[in-house]
Amino acid sequence: MSKLYDFSAVNNAGVSIPLLNYENKVLLFVNTASACGFTPQYAELEQLYQRFKDRGFAILAFPCNQFGQQETGSDKQIAEFCSTNFDISFDLFAKIEVNGRNASPLFNYLTDQAKGLLGSKKIKWNFTKFLVDRQGEVVKRYGSIVKPMSLAKDIEKLL
Repeated sequence: MSKLYDFSAVNNAGVSIPLLNYENKVLLFVNTASACGFTPQYAELEQLYQRFKDRGFAILAFPCNQFGQQETGSDKQIAEFCSTNFDISFDLFAKIEVNGRNASPLFNYLTDQAKGLLGSKKIKWNFTKFLVDRQGEVVKRYGSIVKPMSLAKDIEKLL
């Protein structure tokens, strides 16, 4: 697969969603976790989503348990946690792996397109973010410490 829109991902309800459904939108992919120090970023992600969703912006959140075992719940438990604690309305997908031999092909693609610190492909921790333009090109990768609202200017430029 050579384009973002060639991929599909299973959502939190177990339904395979073609990324072609997101064509012509600005996208933010995030690997998330419910028991991480960065988990409060869910609130800012929701604010960002509410601010830009009507202009063609979407957030795709992918829970992952590879970092400190901070996402041990089932997909249903994760959805309940996100709803109860952060009232998220952006798209939540099934739990995946983002590194290693069982890594999601989608995240392999994202990390190939936007390397991390010192050219590393490996995702270092929860809440790494990938910003994608309307043409499906990965524009930038942001580390865990980068707060979602600080991406607003970059998103605005792409909208």
